[in-house]
Amino acid sequence: MGEQPAAVAPVRLVRGDITRLSVDAIVNAANESLLGGGGVDGAIHRAAGPGLLAACRLLGGCPTGEARLTSGFRLPARHVIHAVGPVWDGGHRGEASLLSRAYHSCLTLAADAGCRTVAFPAISCGVYGYPIPAACAIALDTITRFVAARPCFSELLLVAFGEDVALAYAELGVPE
Repeated sequence: MGEQPAAVAPVRLVRGDITRLSVDAIVNAANESLLGGGGVDGAIHRAAGPGLLAACRLLGGCPTGEARLTSGFRLPARHVIHAVGPVWDGGHRGEASLLSRAYHSCLTLAADAGCRTVAFPAISCGVYGYPIPAACAIALDTITRFVAARPCFSELLLVAFGEDVALAYAELGVPE
């Protein structure tokens, strides 16, 4: 466990259900259609209600490595940022760059929308099969770099629904 750089002071690990967090924005690990799916995506769509699906239909999808912003509808969060991470294919098809771009896109949208608190799931770690330790390291590195250049957030939460994600972030020195 290494020490965290000062730039990641607002970053902490939270265990549990991202749909219950009262923050300015939660990030959805979405697919390119933005029309819902399984895992985090399905849970967010169910909790937000039908307004979220209607809003996502108007967006016309989102390419891998990018993100889109909607209202939070019935969620305690004001906004949902839909991030499309890469499907893991062995790491030789630009997956790391695409995952980093997805996190960066989320942070940019959140900052531009005036969000001060944002909660992230482990993007691409579910059905997309990204190796959890590598994905968590990319997430933390991208967030650390962004916050160092643009310190506009009061708190960034890395949400672990499962113990494997919590352990990966703990090993990277992310405090609870």
